Amino acid sequence: MYRTPKWYALGLVASMVLGMIIVACMGPAPAPVETAPEAAPATQATRDVRIVVVSHGQASDPFWSVVKNGVDAAARDMGVTVEYQAPGAFDMVAMRQLIDAAVASNPDGLVVSIPDPDALGDSIRAAVAAGIPVISMNSGSDVAKELGVLNHVGQTEYEAGFGGGERMAAAGATNAICVNQEVGNVALDLRCQGFTDAMTAAGATVKVLAVELADPVDAQQRIAAALTANPDVDSILTLGPTGAAPALAALEDSGHLGEILLGTFDLSPEVLEAVRDGNMLFAIDQQQYLQGYLPVVLLTLYTENLNTVANDVIMTGPGFVVADTAARVIDLSAAGTR
Repeated sequence: MYRTPKWYALGLVASMVLGMIIVACMGPAPAPVETAPEAAPATQATRDVRIVVVSHGQASDPFWSVVKNGVDAAARDMGVTVEYQAPGAFDMVAMRQLIDAAVASNPDGLVVSIPDPDALGDSIRAAVAAGIPVISMNSGSDVAKELGVLNHVGQTEYEAGFGGGERMAAAGATNAICVNQEVGNVALDLRCQGFTDAMTAAGATVKVLAVELADPVDAQQRIAAALTANPDVDSILTLGPTGAAPALAALEDSGHLGEILLGTFDLSPEVLEAVRDGNMLFAIDQQQYLQGYLPVVLLTLYTENLNTVANDVIMTGPGFVVADTAARVIDLSAAGTR
């Protein structure tokens, strides 16, 4: 039986990946059409490559489930073994321990998110010092290079927040709340900061409201209380679907749904339906499927062929889903790829 030469196969894969990276770096289209991976069990590894992914987000989360779908699809496509690990909640001590354990197991590659570089930096440096190639994804674009990782796959959070602030101000917002469900997560703090700076430049004011990620009922109550205490609030930005859902509920209960401007980071079926129906101004799309998919592909190519990408940060966002494009993305979100 004829076998395709290894160098030729690698070349084909590298060309495919390079094309994806070029598209991502050009900035995502509002609603690109992606083909959902078939719902099939993970294929057996055909390459002797093992990659560990350590994320601060759980696979049960609506955002991180899409990241894991990207990880799983890349593992199937590349024929490698990939382990996805995350602490049970946002816990930097537990995450650092997971990274340390992954390093001790000597994988061929390591993928990490970096929500808190102070807490995780030493563990990531230890992986690099041990000769393990590391790619960061999702959070940590501002510190990835100094930690010694090969590349970061994601969006720059401050700039994404700033873009959201510009859109909100252009829509007439003057008094906003930025709802932060994980205060202390550097990436989320940067989102609020960028949003605040853009709104301030437009003459608007912003207050940060901290809510608890694990308690959506309490989050809804805190948002409702903030609206009652400050009836001049005319706009809200949430930093993910877990913040958007309580905000939508609070606005609906108070009779302000569709009246107070609402925008969010990241996608979920509920978020997309709200955008489509005019109850949400926009959703900032960082294409987290690519954040799970690309690091696995890049580490496989690096392990087998020392392929590298020149960009320190491979941009997967931000893009903006608005009412005119939301319907096209809903089916893709239901398929688990957006």
